[in-house]
Amino acid sequence: MKLILLGAPGAGKGTQADILCKELKIPTISTGNILRAAIKNGTPTGLKAKSFMDAGQLVPDEVIIGIVTERLAEADCAGGYILDGVPRTIAQAEALEQGGIQFDAVVSIEISDEVIMDRMSGRRVCESCGASYHLVAVPPKQADVCDSCGGKLVQRKDDAPETVKARLEVYHKETEPLKDFYAKRGLLKSVENQPTVAETTEAILRALGR
Repeated sequence: MKLILLGAPGAGKGTQADILCKELKIPTISTGNILRAAIKNGTPTGLKAKSFMDAGQLVPDEVIIGIVTERLAEADCAGGYILDGVPRTIAQAEALEQGGIQFDAVVSIEISDEVIMDRMSGRRVCESCGASYHLVAVPPKQADVCDSCGGKLVQRKDDAPETVKARLEVYHKETEPLKDFYAKRGLLKSVENQPTVAETTEAILRALGR
């Protein structure tokens, strides 16, 4: 099973990817993780990506696609994989196609901007140990204090309302058109976000005929 997970920032792609990877017994390929691994391992594409990042520039599509292609060629991907965070644009999707990378399904998690704004504005992380909390879904026992280490809980800059709004605008402009792109290829499976993580997983598996 070769899958792409699509959805706005905060839609729960990372959470669902982790669950599906265990359920389907295939690895999750997260762009952020493989980028960091390629840089750490000093692969040629990793070094190229590092030069852009060190200069404060976005890593170009061809470098991202190069790193993804390198990763998909590894043995653990032979039986399938889940892509999370790539492709982000039509250009990246076309580059993957031109590289001969095929998919069985593209799952889009549908969720309103309002729900995402609520969800992300409630996120908190411990500045000492990095543990994650949510003021509504997973609140700490004591306000602003980490259950694990007693560190201070803070809101990441990424989760501040103005940042979330800007990220959603980028998603609607650059990534959402991928739904049409894959619908035309008969690969798109739209799944409505459910009240719980487990119910969303069930809806995804149903859409995949599992």
